Amino acid sequence: MVKASFTQHDHAALTIAPARGCSYRALTFVTASLFHRLGAIIITLWLAAVLAACAGFVKGGDNRHNIPLPSSVVSALRSMGSSPEEPMVVRIFKKEEVLEVWKRTSSGQYKLFKSYEICSYSGDLGPKFKEGDRQSPEGFYTITPGLMHPKSNYYLAFNTGFPNKFDRAHGRTGSNLMVHGDCKSVGCYAMTDAGIAEIFALARESFKGGNSSFQVQIFPFRMSASNLAQQSASPHLDFWKNIKQGYDLFELTKTPPAWDVCEKRYIFNPTSSGPLNALGPCPASVQNAALEAKQQADDATLANALAASERRAAEEAAIKARGEAVGGFFSGLGNMFSGGGDANVAPVMSGQPAPKPQPPLPRS
Repeated sequence: MVKASFTQHDHAALTIAPARGCSYRALTFVTASLFHRLGAIIITLWLAAVLAACAGFVKGGDNRHNIPLPSSVVSALRSMGSSPEEPMVVRIFKKEEVLEVWKRTSSGQYKLFKSYEICSYSGDLGPKFKEGDRQSPEGFYTITPGLMHPKSNYYLAFNTGFPNKFDRAHGRTGSNLMVHGDCKSVGCYAMTDAGIAEIFALARESFKGGNSSFQVQIFPFRMSASNLAQQSASPHLDFWKNIKQGYDLFELTKTPPAWDVCEKRYIFNPTSSGPLNALGPCPASVQNAALEAKQQADDATLANALAASERRAAEEAAIKARGEAVGGFFSGLGNMFSGGGDANVAPVMSGQPAPKPQPPLPRS
C-alpha cells in the first residue's frame, strides 16, 4: 500500500518561505505541493475505509460456501445411484436429534444418503407459535436459493422459510429460523460447522443441477403409531396427526409429497392445479390404498392407546380417592383414642355452680 505523509522538508518550506519574502510564484508552488500531498492522504484514507467496509461485509470471504464436495461424498452418491446434481430432501427429527439428507436415485425414488447429528435446538416438542418463544419450528418447508445464507454469522446457513403458509394461517410469528453451523440455538437447528458445510454444499450442487428448491420436513419424532400413542395427551396431537400424513406418504412412496394448506391444515398431493386458499375448503387429494390401510391401523393403535390412558387416569384417580378416604378414617380413630376425639367440640358453659358431691352411704 502507498503511504502518504509530510516530510521534514515539506514542513520547513511551509513555515519558513513566507518569512524570507518569497515570491508569489514560489508560494503558489509550495501550496500546490501541499494540497497534492493532502489529496493523496485523503484518497489513501478513503480507500482504507472502503476496503475495511468491504471486509466487514464479506464476512466468510474465505469462499467457504463454494468449497467442493469431498471426493468421498461424490463417490458415495454415485455408489447409491445418485449424484450431487440430483434433487434432495431434508428430514429433521427433534427427539432423536438427527437431520437426514435423502437423494433421488436412478430409480426415481429417494434414498437416505446420510444422517447428521443435530448439535443443538431450542424449545420442546411441538411447533413454534410466536416470535421470542425460543421454539424450533415443525412442519413442511420449501427451500429456494434465495433462502441460502453463504455469509451467515454461524459459518453457513439456510433459512427454513418460517412462517410458511400454514404458520401464517394460524397467526404464528417468527423470523430468521435457520439451519446453521455452530452449536447454539435460539429457535434454530445448529449442526456444527462441519455438518452445515457438507449439507450446504449438497444443497448448492442440487441447485446447480437445475432444481429450483428442496423440501425440508421437520417432525417432533419419528411418526410411528407407537411414538404418537406415547404423546396421546399432548395438546399438539391433532397437528402431529396432520403432518404424519406427509410423513407416511414419504415412507411409503420414497418421494416427497406435494403440500399445500386449506382449512388451516396441511393437505398432501392435492388434485387442484393452483395454490389453495389456506382458509378455504380443501379439494380431494390423490388416494393411496396403502396409505389408507396404514392410517386405519395407526388410528386403531392410537385409539387403543387413548382408551388405555383414560383407564389409567381413572384408576389413578380412584386409588387416590380411596387413599384419602382411608387416611381420613384412621386419622379420626387416632384422635378418638388419644383423647382428642372431642377436641373440636366446644364445652358447654352454664354459668351455674357445680353441685356438691353427696356423702357416701354407710355400709351395713
